[in-house]
Amino acid sequence: MKIRTFHLTPFVMNCYVVSEGDEAVVIDPGDAAPELLAYLSPLKVTMIVNTHGHCDHCGGNAGVVAATGGPLAIHRADLPLLQALEQQGSMFGVPFPPSPAPDLFLEPGQAIVLGETRFEVRHTPGHSPGHIVLVTPGTAFVGDVLFENSIGRTDLPGGDYGQLIHSIKSQLLTLPDDTVVYSGHGPATTIGAERAGNPFLV
Repeated sequence: MKIRTFHLTPFVMNCYVVSEGDEAVVIDPGDAAPELLAYLSPLKVTMIVNTHGHCDHCGGNAGVVAATGGPLAIHRADLPLLQALEQQGSMFGVPFPPSPAPDLFLEPGQAIVLGETRFEVRHTPGHSPGHIVLVTPGTAFVGDVLFENSIGRTDLPGGDYGQLIHSIKSQLLTLPDDTVVYSGHGPATTIGAERAGNPFLV
């Protein structure tokens, strides 16, 4: 499994391209940046995953879908956010094109298979109602649920602090300490580091 990170949008979010051989899954295309599209051009994109429907994580859906033909996936509970993508962007003064409709809705326990890698979909509401994370042994792509020494904000529509803490403790802190956490913003961390030192999880 190869992981390539792209830092996109004025929000400096992390878009991840996970590949095995000539196949790839794109996680959170915040922008259809030329460098992202160039990297994807020789690959077969088997899925484009939005961990949640905030504009900085799905603003590039239209461009990446058009360039790759990959199917778009999100949790059903974040469909209203996805449909309001342009309005979200205007709130922050950042224009985003509307997103295509999802090709499928992700459900807890669903598997996303990429070569020999199998990702489990886990529902982790709190930052947004339909936030999901992707977990495979040793690795978790967590969107805006958990960061190095921090957690996702809960002051946006649909956010809920108590729900977010429950999601982290039940869906992420149950993973082994050496699990590498790839967040939607900032550097990678580990479950063990956050269990031991994250001030929000004491």
